[in-house]
Amino acid sequence: MAEEQGPSTEESDPKKSSKLKLIIIVVLALIIGGGGATAAFLFIGGDDSAEETAPAEPVKAEAIYTKVRTMGGKPMFVVTLQSDDQRSHYMQLYVEAKTRDQKVADALTLHMPLIVSRLNNLFSAQNFRVLQSLEGKRSLQNDATELVREIMQEKIGNPGVETILFTNMVMQ
Repeated sequence: MAEEQGPSTEESDPKKSSKLKLIIIVVLALIIGGGGATAAFLFIGGDDSAEETAPAEPVKAEAIYTKVRTMGGKPMFVVTLQSDDQRSHYMQLYVEAKTRDQKVADALTLHMPLIVSRLNNLFSAQNFRVLQSLEGKRSLQNDATELVREIMQEKIGNPGVETILFTNMVMQ
């Protein structure tokens, strides 16, 4: 039996060693190929494009949101809308101003009565049918943003408001 086991172990050792050599060669090829691909990426242009885009985008300050509130502290506007069908239509709108400058946020709070008054006039002049479309809502948002920017420019010399957001809008 010893003689039978001897030759079989000798036969299996060369098989195992050739498999081991094959595995080592494959692993080395993968390591070298992967390293080569990484090096090629870095040398061909992966690093250059990162350098070009990084300075182009300045870091923005954190956004500051100011709720636009009426003098009574109510967080929403409620207005009667213009309509062609001779029926009464109403809109309830929650509004916030977005800025990245604390001085502008403070000025928004200080001049809130003027902002509320002018926005109330703007919202009351809207047509119900126009506001039913997405384009009508976007147009109203753009108009409100421009109006508040004009007030800020007039009062503090800086438009400072990035956008006016409608956080809730209900129409009936």
